[in-house]
Amino acid sequence: MGSYFNFFINYSHVRMKISSIQAQEILASGGYPTIEVIATLEDGAQGRASVPYGASAGTHEATVMTDGDMTRWNGKGMLRAIDNITQKIVPVVVGMDAYDQRKLDQEMIRLDGTPNKASLGGNAILAVSVAVANAAARSKKTELFAHIIDTYQTGVSLHTLPQPMVVAIEGGKHADETTDLQEYCFSAVRKNTSVVENVRMIMETYHQLAKVLKENKLSTNVGNEGAFAPNGIPSNEAPFGYMLEAIKRSGYKAGEEIGFSIDAAASEFYAAGKYDLKVEKRQLTAAELITYYESWLAKYPIATIEDMLAEDDWENWTKLKVIADKYKVPLIGDDLTVTNVDRLQRAIDSNAISAILIKLNQIGTLTETVDCCMLANRHGLMTTTSHRGGGETNDATMVDVAVAVGSAFIKVGPTRGERVAKYNRLMEIERIVNNK
Repeated sequence: MGSYFNFFINYSHVRMKISSIQAQEILASGGYPTIEVIATLEDGAQGRASVPYGASAGTHEATVMTDGDMTRWNGKGMLRAIDNITQKIVPVVVGMDAYDQRKLDQEMIRLDGTPNKASLGGNAILAVSVAVANAAARSKKTELFAHIIDTYQTGVSLHTLPQPMVVAIEGGKHADETTDLQEYCFSAVRKNTSVVENVRMIMETYHQLAKVLKENKLSTNVGNEGAFAPNGIPSNEAPFGYMLEAIKRSGYKAGEEIGFSIDAAASEFYAAGKYDLKVEKRQLTAAELITYYESWLAKYPIATIEDMLAEDDWENWTKLKVIADKYKVPLIGDDLTVTNVDRLQRAIDSNAISAILIKLNQIGTLTETVDCCMLANRHGLMTTTSHRGGGETNDATMVDVAVAVGSAFIKVGPTRGERVAKYNRLMEIERIVNNK
């Protein structure tokens, strides 16, 4: 292993004060602003962070504070959140020890004083949290993932790295006039294959999928996440057929080398106790929807399923998990759990999930994110760390977090700079770990 493993040096007796915090608006992938923060430490080390937000977001997520000023950015500016950083957070955190990330995050949580960070904005708090973590890693002359492992004592060995879960076809709130379900992904299921090889295999298959869609007279336009968003798909099941054909044409084996992952984002098509599948012109009860899903599990090489029911439909999540367990398919909570230890604990206690999706901005600090992952790990639940659909940035912190907590996958779209930045960082980490 390389010299980056100097995180084994004991920094517990060393302090490194935060000397300044700067904040500004930058553009996110949806063409609206987000926050970027630059943290500078007393030794001159700097860390930069920009925070994403989702087009499709669970109601229990941390607050994304926007201005509401319709004369500017259609109300989606972030100057209020930036003012909270400069006027409320900076006076408290400047002078604090950047190496004590947990204390820093706890102080910002205390300063906010609300359960969902509605006072300061989860976006404001997270930008500072992650910028300071990046600065601390630079100060220690180590990689961010190594700094996180050291800071939180995650116990991750780095013998295995997260593998790609690549969004291939997107619908729901991420695209117009396509599937009711939000994401259909290609996932690497051969764990002993390198990240680089798995990325290559899946991207080759993604390019074959373009040809398959064209042959079926479907467009290859892309949605929020850089994946295909063809309108006119005849059913929510049809994408599986196109994806199977793409795997076959690529020369790979479905279920052995590449599998499918589904994110239904079912809260988006749930109302008044029914699930409204507009593409198929029918409304289903939870029991009927579970039966529908089971037919897919029986027919297709599905590796994971996520948010297949609404975010507060707790009773039916437990019923779906019985079915998922029968087919040995991890059932991932996202809107259900929102990277929140309390909701995750409820899901564990009610046996509602076997895996959890992790998004830093859902909870709003690095510490709370890692704590959620560690709770999942202690209970044998798989973690998958994810991008956001509506407003992503080139910041690749989510990848370092995924590595540091031992996530099985990172879920990211296949094209656009803010998406491929994540895969490039993951492949870079693999080279670092392998000392290449």
